[in-house]
Amino acid sequence: MFKDYADRAARIDDETLDVTADSVIVLQHAGPVGAPDMPEWSQLPIPQKLLKQGVRDMVRISDASMSDTSYGACVLHMAPESFVGGPRALVKDGDIVELDVPARRLHLDVADDELAARRAAWTPPKRPFERGFGVMHQLHVTQANKGCDFDFLEEKAIDNTDEPAIH
Repeated sequence: MFKDYADRAARIDDETLDVTADSVIVLQHAGPVGAPDMPEWSQLPIPQKLLKQGVRDMVRISDASMSDTSYGACVLHMAPESFVGGPRALVKDGDIVELDVPARRLHLDVADDELAARRAAWTPPKRPFERGFGVMHQLHVTQANKGCDFDFLEEKAIDNTDEPAIH
């Protein structure tokens, strides 16, 4: 599990990384608020120590996006993203993550009481911006399942108000 892109970049090829061919790589804080935006960070590389063993694919899970020219077993555009408290915010190294593609099921195999304790202990990370467009983005961007658009641009319900006069 990697906390963010910088953590992934720093540790992915560390020979002491606790990862096997059966591991699931999880990248947190890579969604529309946490990255910010939807960068193509989901092209998570296979760790060098596994490549040397002949591993060419493994499950990778991320809040981010990925180019259609990439490869492999990836679950992307997860919403709500980990940065705002989505389910991946509760993942820890060593957790069992089960992916059943035909059943469209992704499951974190952690006891309910442990997840509740993690949820209670979770605190939102510090937002990277304190002013300007960055703050506007952080406060108003929607999650991936809503299109990563600004919430104030969404169509509002018709209220029968006349259009303003154009002069």
